Amino acid sequence: METVKKICKIIAIVVAVAAAVAGVVLLVKKLQEKKALNADSEENYVSCSCCEAPVK
Repeated sequence: METVKKICKIIAIVVAVAAAVAGVVLLVKKLQEKKALNADSEENYVSCSCCEAPVK
């Protein structure tokens, strides 16, 4: 019976570590998406005269 308890504890520890890693991955992914959305906003663009067609 002691062996079964030890195995259950080990499995519980592995599951807890996996859940923590998954949580960190999701958090990082969410922060990267938020950062990407912020980087694409119009206020971050700089006008470049070399790329604009002349207005006649």
